[in-house]
Amino acid sequence: MRLEKVQEALKTKKIQYEYTEENGCGSIDFMFRGLRFHIWEYEDRVWGAETNVFEAGRSQDIEGDYEETISREILSWPDMLPGM
Repeated sequence: MRLEKVQEALKTKKIQYEYTEENGCGSIDFMFRGLRFHIWEYEDRVWGAETNVFEAGRSQDIEGDYEETISREILSWPDMLPGM
């Protein structure tokens, strides 16, 4: 299992998500407040993730401690309302 910090952040915020893994890289897709988000891990000489969690309409690559960076952003979002 990959992207464990990110999955924990999503669970903390009670955001439902789909997790898949291919070729040793994790992939997470989810909706939050009507917008679709993704986190797609890659290894291309360095580990990183392509994501749109910072701006729903624009993807960007995050390298280095990408799990911490993405998790921190998700945890800064408002909590989901009950029943959402």
